Formats: sequence, structure tokens, C-alpha cells
Amino acid sequence: MKNSTSRTLLACLGLALGLASALPAAAQWKWKDSAGKVQYSDRPPPSTVPERDILQRPSNVRSFAPAPVTETPASPAAAASAPGVDKDLEARRRAEEQARQAKEKAEKDKVAQARAENCARARNYMQTLDSGVRIARTNAQGEREILGDEARAAEAARTRELIAANCD
Repeated sequence: MKNSTSRTLLACLGLALGLASALPAAAQWKWKDSAGKVQYSDRPPPSTVPERDILQRPSNVRSFAPAPVTETPASPAAAASAPGVDKDLEARRRAEEQARQAKEKAEKDKVAQARAENCARARNYMQTLDSGVRIARTNAQGEREILGDEARAAEAARTRELIAANCD
């Protein structure tokens, strides 16, 4: 008799534990996503889900407060750090953005300076071409040759293109 009582008591205890552990599973959310598919979760739906698409809430939740959207930390080490992770992450992102903007500005300044130098050289060369002074250059064989009228006209046209491309 004692053996059957302990079995019954053990069965009741097991049943009670099973029911107690099943209670949190009953706290389910049910909603339709943007594609119209029904979704189930133990967490509230994203804030993008309209109130009318929420089909079921856990019984202990009266009003819907959307789950906060949090960004994942850049590294697991950052996730394990102190509660100020979001502030640190945001500060790091701002610093990276400022560094990127500074780099872009430096690159733009470098390009602008090179264009200004090219413009000055091209204008100076155009003045030399327009002055009528003899211009000599070295050919592929290393010999010096003087520009004729056709070569001077071609050089002037090329220089005008450089001025148009590099001067504002």
C-alpha cells in the first residue's frame, strides 16, 4: 500500500511540475507579418506590425508595447561589457563616421590641389604656345625637334582641353 501511495504522490508531483513548466509556453504572441503569414513567438512582434495584425497576446499583457529595437554589438566582447554598451557603441560609430568624413575631405582637397596645379601648368603652357616662341621637344629616338605650325596647333588644342578639364 505504501508503494502505490508513493507512486501516486510521485505521479501527482510530476504532473504538477509538468503543468507549471508549461505555463510560460502558453504566453505566446501571434501576428500576421507584412507578407500575410502568421507568426508565433514568446516575444512581442516588431514595432512595424500594426495593432490590427496582432491576433493573440499572452493573457497577462493588457496593452501592446512594441519590443525595443536594439542594435547588435560589433563584437561579443562588447556585448559582455558593462551596461553602457549602447553609449560606447554610438560613440565609436560617431568617431568612425568623423574619421571617414575627414578622410574623404582630405582626398577631395588633394584632388582639388592637383587640379589647380594642372590648371596653372596648362595655362602657362598655353601662354607659351600663344607667344610664338620656338618650342622644342625630344622625340622617341632622343633627338631634339622643333614644333612646326601643325604640331603647335595640335598642342594648343590639347592644352585647351586640359584647361577645360582642370580649370573651373
